[in-house]
Amino acid sequence: MNAGPGRPQALVTGGTRGIGRAIVLALAEAGHEVTATYAHDDCAAAALGAEAASRGLTVATARCDVTDADQVARFGRDHADPGFRVVVHNAGFFRDKLLVMMPARDFDEVIAVALRGAYLVLRQALRPMIAARAGRVVTIVSPSGLLGRAGQTNYAAAKAGLCGLTRALAREVARYRITVNAVSAGLIDTPATAALDAGVRADLLRDVPLGRMGRPEEVASVVRFLCADAAAYVTGQIVSVDGGLST
Repeated sequence: MNAGPGRPQALVTGGTRGIGRAIVLALAEAGHEVTATYAHDDCAAAALGAEAASRGLTVATARCDVTDADQVARFGRDHADPGFRVVVHNAGFFRDKLLVMMPARDFDEVIAVALRGAYLVLRQALRPMIAARAGRVVTIVSPSGLLGRAGQTNYAAAKAGLCGLTRALAREVARYRITVNAVSAGLIDTPATAALDAGVRADLLRDVPLGRMGRPEEVASVVRFLCADAAAYVTGQIVSVDGGLST
């Protein structure tokens, strides 16, 4: 997909459901041509494409496992010209379990999507940004990575690592006028949180000062700001959208 005149390309990993889907639509509404990658849910990708088309938005979807170096390399070659000017690394999932009962596979796969995925995607995507001396990178993290949460040692480690990656990368690429920030999304009303046990959701809500779940669009609006010209002097930051959970 080639960008039209004055219409920068944006990439959102894990962009067909939940928070990622809202980010895709928000960036498209802001005038970007957006590509949303996903791992396996073709139905969600088709539904996103249909909604975007009904609203006159320019959105494409691409199946790409962000933990697979070969798939990411092929995807990068297909989109090398002119390259993305905005990249949002949203891909991630959780497999909650106490550490002493957690299979190694559950630990490794959660880490791989958040951290290895960020490394592989950003290594490809940053090169055109550096050449253009312009770009925006946003990672989606979690209060679990800032505060920790019992039963989420894998997820907390993944998101804490992504916070560190974000801050270090911000220092590396600032000279090229590329900003790198993270948005820490709290308890957000998505299909993933809807699948939680009602008692677990109630326990989580008790810790949220605002007393409600957030909406994906509330996270997307902050991402949209960080990707805009108005945020050109904001980099290396972790912005919490969590109803006060991390205060």
